[in-house]
Amino acid sequence: MPAPTSTSKPVSLIILGGGQRGVVYADYTIAHPDLAEVVAVADPRPLRRKLFARRHHLADDKVFNDWEDVAKLPRFADAVVISTLDKLHAPMVSVFSKLGYHILCEKPMATSISDCINMVREIESGRTDAGSPLVFGVGHVLRYSPYNQAIKEVINSGALGDIVNIQHIEPVGNEHFVHSFVRGNWKSENETTFALMAKCCHDLDIVNFYLSGRKPVQVSSFGSLSLFKPSRKPKAAGDAKRCLDCPAEEDCVWSAKKVYLEKHQGSTKQHTNVSTPGHHAADIQWAEHIVNAEEINEATVTEALRNGQYGVCAFEAGNDVVDHQVVNVEYEDGVTASVTMSAFTEAECSRATVIQGTLGELIGDMDTFTVFDFLTRTKKHHKPDAGIGLHGGGDAGLAEAFVSAVHTDDQSKLGITPDDVLNSHLVVFAAETARREKRVVDFGSFKEAAMQAS
Repeated sequence: MPAPTSTSKPVSLIILGGGQRGVVYADYTIAHPDLAEVVAVADPRPLRRKLFARRHHLADDKVFNDWEDVAKLPRFADAVVISTLDKLHAPMVSVFSKLGYHILCEKPMATSISDCINMVREIESGRTDAGSPLVFGVGHVLRYSPYNQAIKEVINSGALGDIVNIQHIEPVGNEHFVHSFVRGNWKSENETTFALMAKCCHDLDIVNFYLSGRKPVQVSSFGSLSLFKPSRKPKAAGDAKRCLDCPAEEDCVWSAKKVYLEKHQGSTKQHTNVSTPGHHAADIQWAEHIVNAEEINEATVTEALRNGQYGVCAFEAGNDVVDHQVVNVEYEDGVTASVTMSAFTEAECSRATVIQGTLGELIGDMDTFTVFDFLTRTKKHHKPDAGIGLHGGGDAGLAEAFVSAVHTDDQSKLGITPDDVLNSHLVVFAAETARREKRVVDFGSFKEAAMQAS
């Protein structure tokens, strides 16, 4: 990143959506106030606005309860960070690209193929006040972590030879899945999007990152909602709709009482502290989604479980997204890759990857990786810098790359073009089409048809 000069100003950001993802990107400005600053926030929840205003010293007229109020004003910042729920991404990009803002959009970029394509078109036609092209970043944070940057260096060095096959697994974690995809915001495809897009679009993107330059050729996929449905509800639960009323709760793995109450019993957390540096995302998640009170303690959590969505029986929650899925992709030159997502894991988002080449094999666990040389029969162990924050430092890495790109009006600082972002999303859409229609999807024809239809 270019060092600030005596005449340079920090890149100014407006945070549109003050939840967990908005906090993550905004916190980059706290660590690097000479490079970036938050100048406004928009969020419908008073507590989020209060926390942002306090943490970033925002004046009252720079705190909005609706993103549309920001859009009514003349442009007053360099960039917007769109960290709202998925369905709002497309309309927000449409509006703010026309206003000349650079845009960092949380993943997925949109929830329909046509919206994704139109977003790229709007970004590419948008211009700043000075006439420069807009910088567009998306929350494919994995490619920006020190770990994955180090893997890419090994690939580019030729140590693995020609890549032949990649195996990648995303263990969602049983508690994380039941929180987010059974009881939470991403439980319904109609309200948000399908699970593969919501959870794993950046897993398919990281495969594209490893294979930069190779185009997908064909895609297949298999998966289903196997467990979280009324037909799988334990008979001992009877007619109980909530975990606190369930006679079978004690023996239920998915009990909300176990997930939210028992392991946190006796603890007290202040909402006013959830944005402090170093706080784990789960603490933010607690404050944002479980309890709407000034304190998080046994009483307020119990109240939330008795009356809120997170206390509902996991088999009666009404979710319709798959709980496991595997995606197979063939790339040019016969290179193959598989990505597996599963709810049924102890590990939570601790991805594992195997990359097999003609000269060696790389095996990694998001923390360290080893490279085995077929010729010398030796292994080299790599432990990259852990990075700061979530996704192995990927969140901070993306924020840094985006700020650098805006500072220099140079999209290449992000290492990806808007069309690259689109291709990564189209692979996800192709995989879901393959799963639903039980067929192998020709990616070239799929993309061509999508572009013509939009």
